[in-house]
Amino acid sequence: MPSFYEFFAGGGMARAGLGDGWTCAFANDFDHKKGMTYQLNWGTGGELQVGDIRQVSIDKLPGTADLAWGSFPCQDLSLAGGGAGLKGERSGTFYPFWTIMSALIADGRGPRIIALENVNGTLTSHGGTDFVAIAETFAEAGYRYGALVIDAKLFVPQSRPRLFVIGVREDVVVEDGMTSPEAVEPFHTRGLQHAVSRIPEKARKGWLWWNLPTPPLRNSCFADLVEESPSSVEWHIPEQTARLISQMSPVNLAKLDAAKRAGRRMVGTVYKRTRPQRPNGKVVRAEVRFDELAGCLRTPTGGSSRQTIIVVDGARVRSRLISARETARLMGLPEDYKLPRAYNEAYHLTGDGVAVPAVRWLAQHLFEPVLQASGGRHGEDTHDTQDIQGDEGYRGRHEKAAARNGRAA
Repeated sequence: MPSFYEFFAGGGMARAGLGDGWTCAFANDFDHKKGMTYQLNWGTGGELQVGDIRQVSIDKLPGTADLAWGSFPCQDLSLAGGGAGLKGERSGTFYPFWTIMSALIADGRGPRIIALENVNGTLTSHGGTDFVAIAETFAEAGYRYGALVIDAKLFVPQSRPRLFVIGVREDVVVEDGMTSPEAVEPFHTRGLQHAVSRIPEKARKGWLWWNLPTPPLRNSCFADLVEESPSSVEWHIPEQTARLISQMSPVNLAKLDAAKRAGRRMVGTVYKRTRPQRPNGKVVRAEVRFDELAGCLRTPTGGSSRQTIIVVDGARVRSRLISARETARLMGLPEDYKLPRAYNEAYHLTGDGVAVPAVRWLAQHLFEPVLQASGGRHGEDTHDTQDIQGDEGYRGRHEKAAARNGRAA
């Protein structure tokens, strides 16, 4: 059974995606509230260490993991963030994460696969130099690597494109068919291709265009996930709904009118956004969508970031905040996944997480085939086996890579 380390673990959504066929050897998150939810769902077996990733030492990480997963914070890389990128306090935790990877490599325990997940803004942050820095980090550590943009809407009714950068250790076998000679849709977007073109030639030698099958067409829509009687939120009173509608622009009011004439129950989602208003002012606008998709879940740092749903049955219009369970469903979590009781904590947990089905798709069509092809004893403690450590040249190259990457921390 393959093993993995889960960094920036949150509530263990990557673990949920990997599934019962994988063993979690170690997990880390700095948020104690998320840690409580992690243990509530995954037990208290001792694999979770709650605390700053900078305080994680490799002696706490058992064996040699087949996979190291890192969904490092996105705030400094997102379009809504301050633009600090990998120099920011939160997204900059990529470097302490890689310090751990470098230490494992120098110890002869480099994971066979290293996977990173973050927002698409990573591709353009600081003019693309942040993505180049990540690419060079993989290359210098002796990992062949590639990236995919996977939108959660392929699996669940939520618009949520995310970047996944996946590297394999240089001695790991990658069979024909696992890669493509050039970019292929839908996972290699134009934005990704443009970002790759900026990677210097030396680092680009290790680039792989991962070749994954396209998922079957999703057969669910957002309306299928909506609770009629949620326990975490209440339906708005008519006055609240009327105020929400009053904040819609003419274009959004037209969308609402069309939904009323649809002849069927329509469920839309609303985000409030501040928009410029002539001549020099600003106005809060309620922007609605009725395309059977929820907008991308975000962490509730302010009232406007909480997604509202609007249900239209002919002339009858109702509204309320999206429920905690609905957010979990939008992330592909199972119904028996235990959420925090506090609404904001539950919303923060899911809004910060990775879509479970996207991880499962990667596991099924990339991680597991690569591990199977590379052979070896997955999930075992392989400190002293030749298939992991190789010859002294292998160790020497990786010690140099670890020293180079240590400067980034």
